[in-house]
Parts: sequence; C-alpha cells; structure tokens
Amino acid sequence: MTVRTRFAPSPTGFLHVGGVRTALFSWLYARKMGGEFILRIEDSDRERSTQEYLEAILESMDWLGMDYDEGPYYQSRRLDRYQEVIQQLLDEGKAYRCYCTREELQALRTEQMQRKQKPRYDGRYREYTGSPRQGVEPVIRFKNPLAGGVLVDDLVRGKVVFDNAELDDLIIARADGSPTYNFTVVVDDMDMQLTHVIRGDDHLNNTPRQINIFKALGTEPPRYAHIPMILGADGKKLSKRHGAMNVMQYREQGYLPPALLNYLVRLGWSHGDQEVFSTEEMIGLFDIKDINPSAAAFNSEKLLWLNQHYLKESDYSHCAEDLRWQMDELGIDLAEGSDLEQLFEVQKARTKTLNDMARQSQIFFQDYTEYASKAKKHLKGDAIDTLKELLIALETVSDWKKEPLHDVVKQVAQSRGLKLGKVAQPLRVALTGGVVSPSIDLTMELLGRMSVLKRIDRTIQAINVW
Repeated sequence: MTVRTRFAPSPTGFLHVGGVRTALFSWLYARKMGGEFILRIEDSDRERSTQEYLEAILESMDWLGMDYDEGPYYQSRRLDRYQEVIQQLLDEGKAYRCYCTREELQALRTEQMQRKQKPRYDGRYREYTGSPRQGVEPVIRFKNPLAGGVLVDDLVRGKVVFDNAELDDLIIARADGSPTYNFTVVVDDMDMQLTHVIRGDDHLNNTPRQINIFKALGTEPPRYAHIPMILGADGKKLSKRHGAMNVMQYREQGYLPPALLNYLVRLGWSHGDQEVFSTEEMIGLFDIKDINPSAAAFNSEKLLWLNQHYLKESDYSHCAEDLRWQMDELGIDLAEGSDLEQLFEVQKARTKTLNDMARQSQIFFQDYTEYASKAKKHLKGDAIDTLKELLIALETVSDWKKEPLHDVVKQVAQSRGLKLGKVAQPLRVALTGGVVSPSIDLTMELLGRMSVLKRIDRTIQAINVW
C-alpha cells in the first residue's frame, strides 16, 4: 500500500503556523514512508474564498519547500462529482430530502433546549414519502445510522468511541444544491485514495460522521491522526499577538524556512532531547506515534533563537534568494556596492534574521544621509586630525584588503599615541554614520576604496562647518 496524505487548506484566509504544522506533519509522513503528498484547495465556500488567499497559500507552500506530488486539486471544479455521489446516496435510500423551514428548525431547537436536551434534528423527514412541500427548497440529509457506535482508532489520541444516537442526520447539500464540508471531504478523500489524514483535533467530532458516509459509500476510511492545537505562551488560544500571523510575514521578518519548519515540528513532536533537525533528519525520524496528544505552546523567543542558529550555520547558497528578496524590499540595487556573498559571511554571526542582516548591510550599498545621534560625539576634539591622517594614509593603499587596511589604522593610532579604538570609532562613524559595523578593516574592504575615501572626506568637510 502506498501511503497518501494530504493538506487541504481553505482559501478563506492566509496560511498560519497552525496550518503549516499540519501540512508539515502530513508532508513528513508521506516522505518518510516513500508515499505521496497531495495538495487540495477546499474552496467550496464561494463567498469567502478569494484569489488573494489562494495565491498566498500556494506562495507559502513554495517558500517553505513543502513540495506536493499531486494537485492542487480544487473542490470548486468537482461539483459535478459531488452531485453524482449525492444522487447515488438518494437512489440507494441512504440520503433524503428534508423540507424543514428555518423557522421550524429554530422552534425545534428552542423546544429541545427548554427540555434541557441537546439540540439536534429529529429526523422528521427521514422516511417521508409524500409530495414535495410547496414553496420550500429542500436540503439533502445523510441517513446516519440510528444505533451502534463509531470507533475512531486515532493514531494520536487512541481509540475514541462515538454513539450514533448522538449524531443527527447531517446536511450534505444545502437548499441551493451546494455540497457541505463534511460530505465533500469524504468524496475527495475517497477519490484521491488517501490512506492517512493528519489534521487538527478540532475536526475530531466531524470524524464519526465522515466515517459513516465512507461506509455508506462502501469505502474503507483512511487512518486518522488528530493533532492538538497550538497555544500561546500564556496557555490561551494562539492569536496574532502570539505569532499566529500570515506565514509569509515570517519571510518579511527575515526567518529562514528550515528554521521555521524545525521550530514547528517540535511543537507536539519530539525525538529524545534533540532540538535542531535538518530537513533530512526530520523526514528520517518523524513518526506519527511520537506526536504528543497535549497542546503545545508557541514561543517567539525560541523561534528567534533557532533562526539565529540556522543563520550562523547556513551557507550563502541556502539563503541567497531570501536575502536578495530582503534587499529588494529595502530598495537596494545589488549591482552597486559590496559583494553580497562576502557580506553574508561577515554578517551572519552578527544578526538574528535576514531582515536584520539586510538593514545592517544597507550601508554597504547606499550612502547614509545623516549621522546617528550617538555617533557625533566620536567626531569631536582631535577626531578631524585623525581622519585627515587616515585619509592620506589610505590613499596610498594598493591592495585593498583587510590586512593592509588594518595596518594603516594601527599605524595612525601609533603615530598619534592613541588606542586603536580611538582611531577606529571616528572612522566607523565617517564610513557608516553610526557606531556599529563589522570590524573596521572588514568594513573598509567591503565598502571599497572609492566609497571609503569619499565618506571620510565628506565627514571632514562636515566637521569643518559644525
């Protein structure tokens, strides 16, 4: 048997970390088992589904590197198939038309609640053989078994039994003919021959209904694994303030896809005490049985720490596309300025995100327009004479590399009887407009001869008019 899993987002909103983790677990299991991972877009809610959300989901999957073997399939393109199966159930007496009005259902609900009963449809049209009710467009309901139970042998939660007497007859088609979620999911999973469905435990109560429809269609349901929700650090439902934002915002903030996936896989799954996993390790080690049935807490600081670790250990080739994207977002022309690969190697131990790196590297491509408020104090006193001496000495350097450049700074410090920092800091301010940069010799090498000489001269001129 070939393992087949799926991720089935709805384009009624952006993809968030909870959805990404569900997709990741499904993707990892398919890859671990040598199986197939299917992407299905559940866009049957035509009013709320938008092209913007669809494109964002597809872009997110691509950015994260979770490739799919089939799809994307679209429910909106399978309406004829759903109608075919609905008619099959009607013909076989496993579904029926219900002519209850909204007012009648509300009255039934009110009456049941007054009697302290669980509100549920009472099946009054289940065996109806009369004429169609005038003026009422019927819904179609599935004939749920009246007795017995449904065993959900869940791969995460274990065996869970549901009593059929507690399940009313589910609507599988609305009055306008459009199919409902619990029905379309079954038809899709059946037609796509899915063997395993990994999804959030908020779907657990839907599962017995879906299993009953599978059985009515004469098909074995897939194995289910219902994973717990992700909570905020305060134990409350994950929200935007905890980090539940559009996953592409993590790209905007400079997170690396492997770091985000590594963090999310550890929210509810573990392999001993190991914290850091390559993608290959995740695939090789992942097993559904190791998923924790308890809710996991999202910790933004832990994610940032992990991203910093990945950044330090990454090669330029793994980050180039995202770093270039960050630079482009800042309006930086990479054709003018420093070598980006060399800059990456210098900056990766100094920053926590690619966004940090891009902003801190902007000075190597675009000249600054003003001095930072804390920087001017380093240009007072005899700093102008130090800069003049540096300018003269640097003009004679033929090999513009950090070693000769370091020697120049050192020689100027010795000739003026100053500590190295008293020379390097005014120079750093002259070159960057601020007080923080890589080592001064590397900063000069990365900026290049023309920029260095130009910025020192400009600073000398600025001091003269202060």
